Amino acid sequence: MLSRVRRRKLALPDSAIEIALLDWGGEGPLALLHHANGFCAGAWGPVAELLSDRYRVIAMDARGHGDSSKPEGADSYRWELFGRDVLAVAELLAAEHPDGRIALGLGHSFGGIAILMASAERTDLFEYNALVDPVVIPPEWQQALLAADSPGNALAEGARNRRQIWPSREVARKTWSEKALFADWDPRALDLYVAEGLADRPDGQVELKCSGETEAAIFEATGAFDLWTAADRIRTPTLIERATRGDFPRTAYEQLAARMTDARVLDIDAGHLAPMQHPDRVVAPILEFTHRDS
Repeated sequence: MLSRVRRRKLALPDSAIEIALLDWGGEGPLALLHHANGFCAGAWGPVAELLSDRYRVIAMDARGHGDSSKPEGADSYRWELFGRDVLAVAELLAAEHPDGRIALGLGHSFGGIAILMASAERTDLFEYNALVDPVVIPPEWQQALLAADSPGNALAEGARNRRQIWPSREVARKTWSEKALFADWDPRALDLYVAEGLADRPDGQVELKCSGETEAAIFEATGAFDLWTAADRIRTPTLIERATRGDFPRTAYEQLAARMTDARVLDIDAGHLAPMQHPDRVVAPILEFTHRDS
C-alpha cells in the first residue's frame, strides 16, 4: 500500500524539529492527517486510500513518533507543541499548493486536538476539519486529572510497561494480533503499523519508534491546556466523529461543538481506534460533510 507513497521530511521554522511525511500524491486539494498517541502516519493507509480520489493526502508523524525528530524530556511533549507543529507543517504545505490552504485537517484522538489547536491559531488555513474521537476532557473531569490514579496516569503507566522490543516484525505482528487492542483492526492497518511503527535495531531485532516514555509523557500532559478557549476561536467547519464504543461522553463533544462557529457531532459505530478498525465508517461521513454544498 505504501509502494507509491512519497517520503519526505520538513524542517520546521524556528525549531530543531523535523517532521516526517507520507504523501499519497494526487491532484486534488490537500488533506493533512495526524495520528493518535503512540501510532504513526503509516497506520492511516486504508483511510488515505479512501480519501485519495478526492484529495492529495499527506500524513505526518508527530514529534517523538515514526521517523520524525525525537527530542528528549517530557517538556518537549506538551500538547500545545503538537498544535504548533501542525500549524508549521500546514503552512509549509499550503505554500506549496495552488489553493494556498489545507482543504481537510483530519486528526485522531490527541491528533484531533493538535489539528484543532492549529486551526485556532490560523482560522483561515483549514477549509474543513474532521476530528475522530478526539481527547475532550469535560470541565468537571479536570480535578480528577490531578489525582495520582487519574486516567492519564494509568495510561502512562501502561505505556511505560509496554513491551518495546521484538525479535522480528513477524513476531510483533503475531503478538499484537492476539491482543484485544488490535482485535478489530483492518488487517491492512495492522500490517502498516508493523511496517512503519517499528525500527530496525543493530542487533537484528525491532523496537517501537515511539518509546513508552514519550507516549507516557503525552498521556500525563492530557488536559494541561485550555481547549475550551481555543474552541471559541475556531471558524473552520468541523465534524466531530464520536466512537460509540470509545471513551468520551457525547455531552463533552456537544459542549465543544457549541463553542465553535460551525461544528457538528456524529456517532459512528466503532471503538476509539476507529481509523484502524473501520476506515470506511470514518471516511464516508467526512466526504459527505466536506461536500455538503456540492
